[in-house]
Amino acid sequence: LGDEDGTELEFDAARTVFAGLGAAPDLARVAALTRPTSLPSHGLTRREIEVLGLVATGKTNRTIATDLGLSEKTVDRHLSNIFDKLAVNSRAAATAYGFQNGLL
Repeated sequence: LGDEDGTELEFDAARTVFAGLGAAPDLARVAALTRPTSLPSHGLTRREIEVLGLVATGKTNRTIATDLGLSEKTVDRHLSNIFDKLAVNSRAAATAYGFQNGLL
């Protein structure tokens, strides 16, 4: 809606609450939503980065699908795309790549 200041205040409040609750997956999601678009994406879409962030927290495809309102098949497809784009072959390798390259 164009209220960037208000949006930032709401995200700051969410970060504070999630940190207080120890809600690491929710903190990761807020971080993914607020990540500056100027960061290198390594070919990943915003949604793929969001999925990668949730994979990094140890969530299963089923849980990620529920959290994002997607089907498991869609999450599986996102993971396949992530693996192809990052030239990795496992969730652990994708997570490591994400942390080492500033995606997470």
